[in-house]
Amino acid sequence: MTRDEKIKNIYLGAHVSIQGGVVNAFKNAIDIGANGFGMFVKNQRRWDAKQYTENEILSFKEAMKKSGILPEQILPHDGYLINLGSPDLEKREKSLNAFIDEMERVNQLGLIYLNTHPGSHLKEISEDECIKLIAESINKAHKVVPNVIIVIENTAGQGSNMGYKFEHLRDIIELIEDKNRVGVCLDTCHTVASGYSLSTKEEYDFTMNEFESIVGFKYLKGVHLNDSMFGVGSKKDRHHSIGEGTIGLDFFKRFMNDHRFRNIPIVMETIDETIWKKELDLLRSFID
Repeated sequence: MTRDEKIKNIYLGAHVSIQGGVVNAFKNAIDIGANGFGMFVKNQRRWDAKQYTENEILSFKEAMKKSGILPEQILPHDGYLINLGSPDLEKREKSLNAFIDEMERVNQLGLIYLNTHPGSHLKEISEDECIKLIAESINKAHKVVPNVIIVIENTAGQGSNMGYKFEHLRDIIELIEDKNRVGVCLDTCHTVASGYSLSTKEEYDFTMNEFESIVGFKYLKGVHLNDSMFGVGSKKDRHHSIGEGTIGLDFFKRFMNDHRFRNIPIVMETIDETIWKKELDLLRSFID
């Protein structure tokens, strides 16, 4: 495979703005030279949003076709208020309804993924109980909305958030009835913050082998590619620009040449959007 062919199979971009309408995600992605990207499908800090108009849906699909960026190259992310593992029934139902709404939006736009943080037990129930509630919520949502694949993200281990261990991801997946409609997103900053090392070749190989043996690369549907302000096991979710944090450039060089990360959206959420194009160029320069 030539270098150009390799680059074509690496869907690399950033989490771009939808300000002014979801269709603007494509312009914002293309402006930084992305061939994949992340986005929200509504305001991520509000429960409710106006439903899409037919024109909004049509414009989005037309822009997608014109861009050449396919649905499998796009990783939509759900809102920050959603907690599918909440121990409070009323709050969990509110979260589930909001989650279903976001799934419906993904489906309306002709996309296939919805990235979500697993949920939090709020120190009121056990981790095992929370895992069961998360899986139960996803199973319910699957029954309401067709097609959409739920992509569960690993977390940094802050507070009572679930997903900071690969075992959490595995255990949620085990309880999902339709395993064709569930996957995982690896966030590299979260991976390091939660206690998995990535910097050296030995650390990288060990962590990736752990992921394969516990979860399995067959479930990997996306990556959030971020450096980290803090070191291994910090439990702090603080992203940094590529090469500016504690993970180190050697990791990013190794990652960009790892065939296991081909043909899935790789989305930067680094802190300075004014250098996103520069960061993407840097990452692509690492490809052998």
